[in-house]
Amino acid sequence: MSAGAAPVPDASAAPTAAAADGQRAARRQRSLFGEILDWMLVPLLLVWPVAIGITFLVAQAIANKPFDQGLQRRLEVIASWVGSSGVTGARPAGAAWAPPSTPGLLVQVRAADGRVLVGDPRLPTVSAGGWPRNASVHLRDADIAGQRMRIAWRWVRPARGPRLLIQVAEGLRQRAELARDIVRGVILPQFVIVPISILLVWFGLGQGIIPLDELQARIRRRRPDDLSPIDQRDAPEEIAPLVDSINSLLERLEESIHTRKRFIADAAHQLKTPLAGLRMQAELAQRQTNPEELRTSLRQIEVSVVRTTRMVNQLLALARAENHAALAQRAAARLDLRKPVREALQELAPLALARSLEVEFDCPEQPLWVRGNAMLLQELVKNLLDNAIAYTPPRGRVAVRLRQFDDQVVLSVEDTGLGIAAAEREMVFRPFYRVLGTGHDGSGLGLCIVQEIARQHGAALSLDDNPTCRDARNPGLVVSVQIAAAPPPLAA
Repeated sequence: MSAGAAPVPDASAAPTAAAADGQRAARRQRSLFGEILDWMLVPLLLVWPVAIGITFLVAQAIANKPFDQGLQRRLEVIASWVGSSGVTGARPAGAAWAPPSTPGLLVQVRAADGRVLVGDPRLPTVSAGGWPRNASVHLRDADIAGQRMRIAWRWVRPARGPRLLIQVAEGLRQRAELARDIVRGVILPQFVIVPISILLVWFGLGQGIIPLDELQARIRRRRPDDLSPIDQRDAPEEIAPLVDSINSLLERLEESIHTRKRFIADAAHQLKTPLAGLRMQAELAQRQTNPEELRTSLRQIEVSVVRTTRMVNQLLALARAENHAALAQRAAARLDLRKPVREALQELAPLALARSLEVEFDCPEQPLWVRGNAMLLQELVKNLLDNAIAYTPPRGRVAVRLRQFDDQVVLSVEDTGLGIAAAEREMVFRPFYRVLGTGHDGSGLGLCIVQEIARQHGAALSLDDNPTCRDARNPGLVVSVQIAAAPPPLAA
């Protein structure tokens, strides 16, 4: 390969990239059913271990209560015997203090000075200063010979002799076994209940989204040309906003299709006549033998082509204004209205000068801030100027004025031309409507474009006679556009 040669791209790279894009799109697509199921089951499965731990703690509390009560009753029995008979001397440790029915029971009687008088010496003593010496029964846990045991103790004052400490202890094994039995009795059924609950949730959720499937089926059964609103009565309340948004979209789509159909029909109707005229003029030019007559035919063809081109441009401008209303709103920005007006005037000034017209531009020195689309506003001014120039006789005057009154910016285009009768001022905004008797063969789209752009900017449009005209045959016309003023930009 030469040094300047470009590397040849791998033919397999494009399919691989397309496959990767498809895989990413598939990963991004989510299931509403799966999302809801996850949000319902994942918390349930996370809470289950917590519930098992709480159940075990509750089971331990439940198991401890009867054993503690039994241990306290045994202590009371022994305390009653000691209190009535007393202990006068040492006896064999644990000899008669463990009942046959409770082989794991340890009993001890200590003197106030800590000496073991009777019972098992392994039971730890009670600190003289750390424990109360009243007659209440107290409970504590302690490790005895490597085994965790529960100890119940109390002080007893016998009828004869000093105060004595009585302690009764038993192991915790039976308590733990009872707690485990309680936990097993509660948890084991859950291994059946939880799967059944999951199945019921899955089934219930499937039944719950059936209205969505029915709505989808109804939409799929629609004809391609059916843009009527979707009936919301059978839709669940939760998806009513979605159905309302779809209906709004269908309404906008129907309006867009209607506008496009109307544009195609109007364009076909309006272009048919000039194109037929062009064809006839071309056929006539082909039969001409006189060079002067041939040049005349060619000039006529040129005029027709210019006129047809202007009509096509205005049709496209009207289509853009009607079909891009939402785009114009998104592109709206704060702008100085003097700039698009000045640019439109500079573009059409040569045409006015060619017709020997006086052109005047009057605007204040300070900016006139409005919110809008600069391109559309310039198109609005161009159409107003084009009409004023076309309908004003030679040596007439065309004036463009800009003024601000409080919260309104007023654009006015004045001419000294033929004007428009009051009875026809509403009809001139219709597409392809032309005032008869003017001698001008325009397309009848200029004011229609102006009205559409003004509507998109929330502007008011009015037509009036020009008060400066004194000629009854040429009353002139003043077209005023009132646009809401915007606050000036913050200083940097």
